[in-house]
Amino acid sequence: MATLSSKIEWTESTWNPVRGCTRVSEGCRFCYAERIAARFSGKGLAYEGFAKNTKAGPQWTHKVDPIRALLNEPLKWKKPRRIFVNSMSDLFHEEIKLDYIQEVFSVMEEASWHKFQVLTKRAWRLLEYSPKLPWPSNVWMGVSVEDNRVMDRIDDLRQTGAKIKFLSLEPLIGPLPHLDLSGIDWVIVGGESGPGAREMKEEWVVDIKDQCEKENVLFFFKQWGGTRKSKTGRELDGQTYDEMPG
Repeated sequence: MATLSSKIEWTESTWNPVRGCTRVSEGCRFCYAERIAARFSGKGLAYEGFAKNTKAGPQWTHKVDPIRALLNEPLKWKKPRRIFVNSMSDLFHEEIKLDYIQEVFSVMEEASWHKFQVLTKRAWRLLEYSPKLPWPSNVWMGVSVEDNRVMDRIDDLRQTGAKIKFLSLEPLIGPLPHLDLSGIDWVIVGGESGPGAREMKEEWVVDIKDQCEKENVLFFFKQWGGTRKSKTGRELDGQTYDEMPG
């Protein structure tokens, strides 16, 4: 589960040099990573000790560790690819120390033939550490924004040294009519999927698309989501939107 070809529409592979996480905002309520980790939490499996199945559903155990054995994996992949960093965790989690984050960034800088997509909900920590990190052009830095209660994450991202800055508005659980897209290169929109998925309204998506077009920001529509996302697809107004940097 460390290095896989990915079915996530905006990336090609995943790399997980960190395991474990904790919920930080409402967008985490039905976390797919928590669900997958709990599925693979049995004895001897990759996420043993990191998650568990409970009567209330899958839950993180609050164990979060760097996985040094996987740190250099991208250097072994000679074919260039887009790589989602920590699809199963958050590189900027409070339990991950700055020196390890710096090591991850050094690997990304060295593996210059790849494009790395880093996504966090802990934008305050990203901003704090930004001056202490290298920001090569092959590292795309993003924040997750699920509704207007966490809009401050965008301001934090904007102040970092990242060359490419993006927003993942997924799971989109509320309208975002007043996005400040200055300094933002790319926006991904997606509905929640899986058990308990909350509804995403079409007018929210269309409004965000219109804002992106007005500000010349690249727009990627990932999915409508739902309990069976394969049935709802990813077309908007009869077409797919697959714009991305580069």
